[in-house]
Amino acid sequence: MANIYKNAGINLTTTSTTTIYTVPANRTAIVKNIQISNEHSSNNLVEVFVTDSSASVDYEIYHKSLASGETINAALAPVILESGDILKVKAAVANVVEGIVSYLEIFDEKSSWLNWYLYLKKILILYGNNVKVW
Repeated sequence: MANIYKNAGINLTTTSTTTIYTVPANRTAIVKNIQISNEHSSNNLVEVFVTDSSASVDYEIYHKSLASGETINAALAPVILESGDILKVKAAVANVVEGIVSYLEIFDEKSSWLNWYLYLKKILILYGNNVKVW
């Protein structure tokens, strides 16, 4: 399967931490850009987090009080996310922070083929020599 360039919109309607993107199974994502804009009339604290699903830990990767009308890139370098990892954003004031995340999703062929192999192995164990090939 091919690599896919994608994006996810950011529109924070709450001051709670909001999930923006979760990496699907059998994929790896390279986040190129996390563009965030503060449309509030005053400063607004914006935080970006990554949940590392393999460690069940949230890591804060960006923390800044944005000035009114300021737009930033919260991905200061490419951010690599593995299958199940989650990108989240939080703002101190709701309904005034918008943006977009640009990323490349890479199909993890190794995991996919391993799952397929294990599935076929189960079939062969269950049905033995009674499996017919067309």
